[in-house]
Amino acid sequence: MAAKERNGRRPGKLPQDSDRSGRVIGSAVNVAINRGFVVGREVLVGSIPGIVVGYNIASFGLFVGSAYPLVVRTALGVTKCGMDEVSLA
Repeated sequence: MAAKERNGRRPGKLPQDSDRSGRVIGSAVNVAINRGFVVGREVLVGSIPGIVVGYNIASFGLFVGSAYPLVVRTALGVTKCGMDEVSLA
């Protein structure tokens, strides 16, 4: 039995265009900043008060930066939020 030839990719996974996803994430973060969601700003996640502590630049996983660009600290913990989930306090 011959060894399996490896080409650096996992079966079933499509190669990601990291340059394209980086532009999309950067655009989402810029939209958040332009709407006033800057680091240190008090916000409401639903009715829970919080503070913007950073921006999500993840390009893979369940909570990618293009959909959830804000990182918010609340009394319940730190979470990644979409623009439709938060409002300025």
